Amino acid sequence: MSDAEVADKIAAMSFEEAMKALETIVDQLDSGDIPLEKSIAIYERGAALQKHCEEKLRQAEMRVQKIVTDGDGNAKGAAPAGFE
Repeated sequence: MSDAEVADKIAAMSFEEAMKALETIVDQLDSGDIPLEKSIAIYERGAALQKHCEEKLRQAEMRVQKIVTDGDGNAKGAAPAGFE
């Protein structure tokens, strides 16, 4: 699989899917049973997954910050965050 294909596959993942894949990579690396070259490759994939998760969290944080309140400070809805 090419780097672009891997990047596209990661970009299509939900936060939960990416976290699960990242946890699997951490477990594999922690086991110490993986050859060096494969360890480097999955570490790179893990770094891409981490970046993806961080971006998803940033987007979620921005959505939370866009909650609209009424005059009394009560939440009455959310303004579009503009990610789509």
